[in-house]
Amino acid sequence: MKQLTRVLTLSLIILTLAGLAACRPAATPTPAPPTPTSPPPTATPTPVPPTPTPAPYPMTVTDMAGREVTIPAEPQRIVSLAPSITEILFALNLGDRVVGVTDYCNYPPEATQKPKVGGFSDVSMEKLLEAQPDLVLAASIHMAQVLPELEKQGLTVMVIDAHDFPGVLESIRLIGKVTGADTAAESLTAQMQERADKVAQAVKDRPRPRVYWELDPTFWTVGPGSFVQDLIERAGGENIAANAEMAWVQLSAEAVIAADPEVIFLADHPYGESADTVKARPGWEKISAVVNGRIVELTQEQGDIVSRPGPRVIDALEMIARALHPDAFQP
Repeated sequence: MKQLTRVLTLSLIILTLAGLAACRPAATPTPAPPTPTSPPPTATPTPVPPTPTPAPYPMTVTDMAGREVTIPAEPQRIVSLAPSITEILFALNLGDRVVGVTDYCNYPPEATQKPKVGGFSDVSMEKLLEAQPDLVLAASIHMAQVLPELEKQGLTVMVIDAHDFPGVLESIRLIGKVTGADTAAESLTAQMQERADKVAQAVKDRPRPRVYWELDPTFWTVGPGSFVQDLIERAGGENIAANAEMAWVQLSAEAVIAADPEVIFLADHPYGESADTVKARPGWEKISAVVNGRIVELTQEQGDIVSRPGPRVIDALEMIARALHPDAFQP
C-alpha cells in the first residue's frame, strides 16, 4: 500500500513539472550574426580638367580712332607721341617700358630723361625706329601722315584720342588693358571719378558764371567739342563760345565785350598777358570779370594740366571749379 502511494506521488510530480514546462513560452532562437562582407570599393571620381585661362595675347582691341589693333605680346618697349599719353604711362607705373617720348613730354620729371623722337606733330621717323618699339601710342594729329608711315614699317600703333573727361578715363583703361596694367588703371580711374563726382556735387544748383578762356591775345578761344569746354561745364561754368561751330574759334574784341564774361582765364599768361593788360584793352573795363577782379592768370603748369587729357586733368577740373565757385570749396 505504501509502495503504491510513492508511485502515485512520483507520477503526480512528473506530470506537474511537465505541465509547467508546457506552459513556458518557447525560446526565440537567436539569429546567427550576419556574415561580414567586404565594404564596396570607394569610387574614384573622374578628374575634371581645369578650365584653361585664355592667354591675354595676342589681344585685339579697338582704339579710340575706331581701328582694330592686334597686340601680339605684352608690350615692353613703348613710344609715346603725346605728352598726355606719356603722363598716363608713368601714372600706371610703366615708365620703365617707355623708350621714346616727344620734346614736349615734361611730366613727370623722369619723362624728360627719355630718348626724344621729335615734336608733337613733326615726328622723327629715324629716331622712332631707333627706339625699336613694340607699341607706338599716337594721337589723332598723327593719323594723316605719321600713322601710315608707321604702319608701313610694320609697327603696332594705337591711337589715343580723348575729347572730354570720360574719354580720359577710357584712354587710361585702354592703355592699362593692352599693357597688362589693368589693376592700376582701374584704381586710378576710380579715384579720378570719385573726385569728379565731388566737384559735380559741390557746384550742383549753383549759378553758372559766363567764362571766357583766352588762348592768345588775338582772342582765340575754346568752343564746343573741345576738351577745355567740357571742363568748364563740369566745373559749373558756361563758355561764352559754346555755340561756335568749331572746337577752336577766334572771336572779336567786340564779341567778347558783348558776351560780358564774369570770369576770364588767361591761358596766355605765360606769354605776357595779365590782368593789367586785359584791363587796359579799350572797352574791356566794363566787362563784369574786369569790374569784379575775376581774372585768372594761369601758370605754365596749370595750362598744361588743362590742355592735356591725362591723369592730371582732375586737378584741372578742381582748379577751374574753385575759381568759378570759391564759396563752394571752403574748408
